[in-house]
Amino acid sequence: MTKRNENGGAVTETAVMAALSNVIEPELHRDLVSLNMIRNLQIEGSDVTFTIMLTTPACPLKGKMEADSRAALASVPGIGTITINWDANVPADQRIKDQLGQSFRNTIAVSSGKGGVGKSTVAVNLAIALAQSGASVGLLDADILGPNVPMMMGVEQMPPPQNRKMTPAENYGVKFISMAFLVQPDQPLIWRGPMLHSAIRQLLTDVSWGELDYLIVDLPPGTSDAQLTLAQVLPLSGTIVITQPMQVAASDALRGLKMFEKLEVPILGVVENMSGEFFGTGAGEKLAADYDTEYLGSVPMDANVRLGGDSGEPIVVAYPDSAAAKAVQEIASKVAARISVLTLQKSTNFIPIELVG
Repeated sequence: MTKRNENGGAVTETAVMAALSNVIEPELHRDLVSLNMIRNLQIEGSDVTFTIMLTTPACPLKGKMEADSRAALASVPGIGTITINWDANVPADQRIKDQLGQSFRNTIAVSSGKGGVGKSTVAVNLAIALAQSGASVGLLDADILGPNVPMMMGVEQMPPPQNRKMTPAENYGVKFISMAFLVQPDQPLIWRGPMLHSAIRQLLTDVSWGELDYLIVDLPPGTSDAQLTLAQVLPLSGTIVITQPMQVAASDALRGLKMFEKLEVPILGVVENMSGEFFGTGAGEKLAADYDTEYLGSVPMDANVRLGGDSGEPIVVAYPDSAAAKAVQEIASKVAARISVLTLQKSTNFIPIELVG
């Protein structure tokens, strides 16, 4: 039973929900009520408590939603203290469960048109940044011929297998697997397409990954069998393309964009790595504009990024307040938001309404 406030009026569930129906989710362009994002509403006298259920714990616009919710509720007569809690339910790309049998809600490929642009470094830091936000994250080192994720993650071997399945290594809240765990460090892998196909499939299906909000896949550079195999074996929710600030690197990255377009994999956006005085800036942003895709941001060149990769302490762990770490954290939030929108659109035929005014 709703208690009356000191002004004689009553704060009701109807009034609260009506007010919150005017709050628009910035990415999905629908109101919080129709999106069923308002949960656990409790009213004690004039005080109101509720939970906003996000589509990702890495949501970059929590602050705006909170401010808009408080502003909307201020119009409710006699409203008292407003307490907003947060939770997240990451939407799932159902194709992954149907085709692969694994409980990955979303799969994100990190790619580059050429080697040497810091793709693996971005993939590792992106995975950790998502885990730091509260998401459950896995990282697949799909660069079969040049695996180096274990070194960057600071782990030399994975745990023993259980129930005839490999157990992924884990550090910084991220589960990960790599061919580097399965071969001698000085053993070259000279494999053709069918062997690459088999190896990638095994690293996906013969590993006890558990439930993951996001599986980040670090692809080998270029446009080769590995990319084609991955697109055939694993439904990709989207891909991120990494480039350096120089135009020659962006030209190679464009080939990667075109390849994923042919494979019908959504392009989440472009990241410009090693940005700054030494290599310059701008080629990544221009590539995104020319291709009409999102520019996710730039990661400034920082010697600690390299040192972190060599020592097994990535920049988002070792120097979380650095400009490079903050750039990765912002990129992770943008990627998570973009994935949520795409996945909801696929799974529910969701059609966002346009804001008026």
